[in-house]
Amino acid sequence: MESQKKKDRYLRMYNQLKDLLVKSDDIDARMATIVAVLHHKMETFFWTGFYCLKDGELIVKTYQGPVACQVLEKNTGVCWAGINQGKTIIVPDVHRFPGHIACDSRSKSEIVVPLRDNNSRIIAVLDVDSTSLNAFDETDEENLEKIVDLIFQKSEN
Repeated sequence: MESQKKKDRYLRMYNQLKDLLVKSDDIDARMATIVAVLHHKMETFFWTGFYCLKDGELIVKTYQGPVACQVLEKNTGVCWAGINQGKTIIVPDVHRFPGHIACDSRSKSEIVVPLRDNNSRIIAVLDVDSTSLNAFDETDEENLEKIVDLIFQKSEN
């Protein structure tokens, strides 16, 4: 997708999500809404979902796409790299990423965005896979980080 078109689409999704997410403080509902909007509005998004930390394990929460790995092996793969490095990770070719966890062999590139709670602790990651190589760039990074930050905005209630 052309760069400006992608930026414009992200802006429209951000504004839509900002309006939708103020209706409830429920984190699961907010994650599900974000996943649905992203997955259905970005044609390169093959798998879109959240993996959440629970008792030291990274467990799939809400997602859209093919069946996911339920628990990711600790300190392995792109999701754990995002948590351990505390930053967004873009992988142009997952088959070249050491320790990549292949939940679906059709995935070729990936972006992982950490979700921090109000105390700045990482509690989950947004994980997006694509069947295209080099599907993600700085525009995705910047905008997905802004969208993930909406999860802890104040509701109207």
